[in-house]
Formats: sequence, structure tokens, C-alpha cells
Amino acid sequence: MTWLFMALATAAILFILLGLGKGGWRINKKQMLAVLGVLWLACGAFTTVPTGHTGILITFGRVEDTTLEAGLHLKSPFQEVVSMDNRTQKQTLDLLCFSSDIQEVSISYSVNYQIQKTNAQKIYKTIGKDYYHVVMEPRIQDAVKSVMAKYTAESLIEERDTLSVKITEILERELSIYNIDVINTAIENMDFSDAFTQAVEEKQVAQQQLLKAQTEQAQLTMEQEAEAERKEIAATAEAEIAVIQAEAEKEVLKIQADAAEYAGQKDAAVNDALAKSLTDILLEYYEIKQWDGKLPEYYVTGVDGVSPILGAGK
Repeated sequence: MTWLFMALATAAILFILLGLGKGGWRINKKQMLAVLGVLWLACGAFTTVPTGHTGILITFGRVEDTTLEAGLHLKSPFQEVVSMDNRTQKQTLDLLCFSSDIQEVSISYSVNYQIQKTNAQKIYKTIGKDYYHVVMEPRIQDAVKSVMAKYTAESLIEERDTLSVKITEILERELSIYNIDVINTAIENMDFSDAFTQAVEEKQVAQQQLLKAQTEQAQLTMEQEAEAERKEIAATAEAEIAVIQAEAEKEVLKIQADAAEYAGQKDAAVNDALAKSLTDILLEYYEIKQWDGKLPEYYVTGVDGVSPILGAGK
């Protein structure tokens, strides 16, 4: 601020002195020079840093260690302010790469990045304002191509997410040296030659047909195995049923034999008990009970001739 007050004081003194003449003090054209000088000093003493930028203060070509935040600032008319964008920025590169099996691959690769705000003056001092083309672009190309060259063309399609992660790791490590932070990266597009694309499509069709044939064959085999298993189960069941029926018939015959034996034993026991219970008197009782009151009508032949039996002729 001291230089500004000194400049204003000098301009005021010049304005007064230039107005002095033989006829006394009066305003003239020479005084206008002092006024213009004051206006020039006033215009050169202020600068504005846009939002999202960092001001780099340069004095006679030398980068100062201090930086200016966004807003209005007072500076020396002999100083220059360069604005460095500290917002997140995006750059997209279209690259031609080769896979490990020498297949041509066209890549559209994007990078979101941001300079370290506190080191903006260091970036400008060591690299310059065009740090993207000077530092970033060559390293992005090298990182993408080196990673792509480690995979076959077919595996590049399957490992797309892995590729992006590995490229990001390389860029984060290398660009941090230059005070540049990598926010994220992405493979936005990946194209192969027409011949390779056709070959991949034919291979996929062949794989699908093979899978379909394998599925149909597996289903047929499964059905055949199921049918054979059903027949085996049916034969086993029939054999078991035959055994069960034979055992049942054998058991029935045994039961019948046991029943017949039991019945015989029962009849014998009844007869034995009946025989034991019969007495001469009881027998005579049964005979009398069963007699119808008629004497027998037959004859007994003897030596002396035929003799009638009691009751004959009645």
C-alpha cells in the first residue's frame, strides 16, 4: 500500500508544480498528464481473480510464493496475475492401442482431475499454465496403452472395469508428483476391427449352439437315466412284492395248518372228554332216548332153526 500512497503524493505534487507559471498557478494540459498517470496507477493497482481459480502473482517474471483467492485484490502496477483453474476438469482422449495378441483397439478414455490449490504457484512455476498437454496427456496415453497391451482383445471386453482401475492407479501415482489429483477415470468406448468383431460374434453364436446341444444332450441323458431308474425301481418293487406275496402265502398256509392241527386237537380233546364222561347208565339212557318204541324186526338163526326176535311181527 505504501507505493500507492507515494504514487498519489507524487502525482499531486506534479499536478501543482505543472500549474505554476509566470502568470501564477492555473490548470493546463501538462497537468492532465499527471491526472492520466494517477488513473493508470489506479487501474493497475487492482485485479480480480474469478471464482474457482487461484491467482498466481508474478513480479517482473518472478513467481511469488503467495497466491490470491477468488475476488478483488490490490497489487503493484508492475505485477501480473495469472489465473489457474482449480475446479474439477475433464479431458477425453481418443487413442489407438494394441492388445497382447496384436489386435487393434480404439479407446475413448476420459479423466476427471483437479490441481492442488495450495501448490498452484508451484505448478505454474515448474510446468506452466498448459500443464495438461505438457504433463498429463503423455502420461495418460502411456498408462492406457501399457495396460491394454497386457490383455488379449477378447479379455479386454470382460475386464473393462479392471482396466479402468489399473489405469487410474498408474495416473494417481504419476500425476501426484506434479501436484495434480486424479478424481476418477473411465473407458467411455472401446471398438475393435470389423474382422475381430465378426469373429467374436461367430464364436459367441458357436458357443450358444454348443451350449444348446449340450443342454439338449444332458436333458436326453437325464430322461434316459430317469427311465432306467424307473424301470429298475419297478423291477425291484415287483420282486419285493413277489417275495412279500410268497411270504404271505406261506404264512397263510402255516396259519391254516396250525388251525387244522388245532381243530384236530380240539376234536380229539372233545371226543376224549366225551368218552371219559360216558358211563353204562348214560349209554343206556341215550339208547332209551333214541328208541322209537318198536322192537327189532329180524330173526336169529340157530342150530335148531330160526327163532323170532322179540317184537317181530308187530
